[in-house]
Amino acid sequence: MDMQTPVPPTLEVHGLKTHFFTRAGVVKAVDGVDLSVGAGEILGLVGESGSGKSITGFSVLGLIDAPGRIVEGEIRFNGEDLRQASPRRLRALRGGEIAMIFQDPMMTLNPVLRVDTQMIETVLAHRRVSREQAHELALQALIKVGIPSPQERLRAYPHQLSGGMRQRVAIAIALLNSPRLIIADEPTTALDVTIQGQILYEMQKLCRETGTALIWITHDLAVVAGLADRVAVMYAGRVVETGATADVIGQPLHPYTRGLIASIPTPATRGQPLAPIPGMTPSLLNLPQGCAFRERCARATGACLQAPPAVEHRPRHWARCWHAGEP
Repeated sequence: MDMQTPVPPTLEVHGLKTHFFTRAGVVKAVDGVDLSVGAGEILGLVGESGSGKSITGFSVLGLIDAPGRIVEGEIRFNGEDLRQASPRRLRALRGGEIAMIFQDPMMTLNPVLRVDTQMIETVLAHRRVSREQAHELALQALIKVGIPSPQERLRAYPHQLSGGMRQRVAIAIALLNSPRLIIADEPTTALDVTIQGQILYEMQKLCRETGTALIWITHDLAVVAGLADRVAVMYAGRVVETGATADVIGQPLHPYTRGLIASIPTPATRGQPLAPIPGMTPSLLNLPQGCAFRERCARATGACLQAPPAVEHRPRHWARCWHAGEP
């Protein structure tokens, strides 16, 4: 019998810890994150502001500046250990094999260069094609993200475009070289709903057709519900629940996930007050002992003074909670 070797995930992250060493103390922005995403798969990384989502994405790309540094963990891209990669190798991967879409498009765009110059140079840095071919690829990328009059927009400078238009250009740049992995950090926040829908459709289509793996970082569970295959919920630097999107949203195990879902308005809750999660996210400088969520949790008991391990409660559905799944 011919036994096929299982295909490893495009990205595997194990025990990732990224800390910031400040005068006030050590900020544990990412504190033991495990996640993986396979070819053609979309992973939604969800959580409140300050939960460590963006720093996780920056860590994968090696974009952590002092006083921050990755202190522990493994980051493997197609089996290659990125923590051991040289700066030159990381530069070759960024924009080619791995692309990142930032929340602020001006982190991607150079204000003194025309859009066509920036897009063409991005193509030529990673592909052996003519300038004319690079121009055509740039034009097609702008059409894909729904930019009207794309020829005209190519000749514009970033300051001549609206915020939403700049964001679409940044997304188009990420798609230019057909990367194997895209990390998208809340890229549709500045866009109106119709354009957001178009971008989400194009992203799903891209992943299905090309096998690109996508990590979509967001605080919006409604977007994730219609986009992602799997969801990882982050809180205070850790993934507290992960599983198939339908399982996590339909049958959440962790009280924090339940709280996020309960705070979303739905037609069924029309006219009724929403149930927000009480309290605030704890300071990453001074995390409470044990479970970081216990001070905001209605289910907290003495057991929560010990940090809960990640337990698989259902097939491929994990949670870090001593009371996971309790009514």
